[in-house]
Amino acid sequence: MAAYTLEEKDGFFVLGIGTELKSDYTDYAGMNKEKENFWRTVEQDGRLDALKAVAANDYIFAVNELVNRKRMYYAGVMTEASVPEEHRLIPFPKGQYLVIKGEAKTSEELGSMLTGIAFGQVLPEADTFAYVGGPNATVEMGRRDGLVYGEMWIPVVEK
Repeated sequence: MAAYTLEEKDGFFVLGIGTELKSDYTDYAGMNKEKENFWRTVEQDGRLDALKAVAANDYIFAVNELVNRKRMYYAGVMTEASVPEEHRLIPFPKGQYLVIKGEAKTSEELGSMLTGIAFGQVLPEADTFAYVGGPNATVEMGRRDGLVYGEMWIPVVEK
């Protein structure tokens, strides 16, 4: 099984600008393309910079959340502030989180790799904890030695 930790986290909020994912949930290539296009758009139109301006730290969040039976995907930052653009304040509960660390050449590669490890390896093999829904996030924490590094945070409960 891939390396991971279980960490207790205080509740926090991520302010996100989002899009609904339309690809079938088993169409990983389609979802990745939608996510990539979304990131390119929010970087080019200035919405990501607007979020960064109200951020509590330098972390950039890519959040997956089910809202009213729609699979939503957000670019976000940790804050309790707001921005003029349409946004959602996403609550992450206090509790235990599955945390998987990694690094990759790009943000997209990091997100894809961590998501694959979490949902393709760790969660299916876990026998003491389970993901029961709620928002989960890939957290880009910075760059070093030419690579993007970060973590995947998934709220879990004991089985």
